[in-house]
Amino acid sequence: MTAGFPTNPAPIAQVASGMRVVDAAGDEIGTVDRVRMGDPNAVAAQGPTVGSGALEGRVPDPQTGDEPEVPPDLAARLLRTGYLKIDSDGLFARDLYVGAEQIAGVNQDVVELSVTRSRLTREE
Repeated sequence: MTAGFPTNPAPIAQVASGMRVVDAAGDEIGTVDRVRMGDPNAVAAQGPTVGSGALEGRVPDPQTGDEPEVPPDLAARLLRTGYLKIDSDGLFARDLYVGAEQIAGVNQDVVELSVTRSRLTREE
């Protein structure tokens, strides 16, 4: 072991697009659409903007446009900590966001969450 270097990377570092995702109950909820590593220097949540643009009241991600599509305070947190965007199973299902801290582990090609589907944030 080398001093200063972690031996076990954070679970989010092991995730790739297309991997299956299961919740804490073992139910499959979809596949990974996007992986966004955290940036501790990401923009902080701001108050609502004035105007009628498409991003009104949102914190845009400079790398992926207006992702994540959630309320500004949550978007700022997800940008700082990292997140997965899950393409949910089901014809009319909305995509879901998983915060890096909600990932319990990665087992081969399956992302295992520490929470159930009901605790995840739906895309707006």
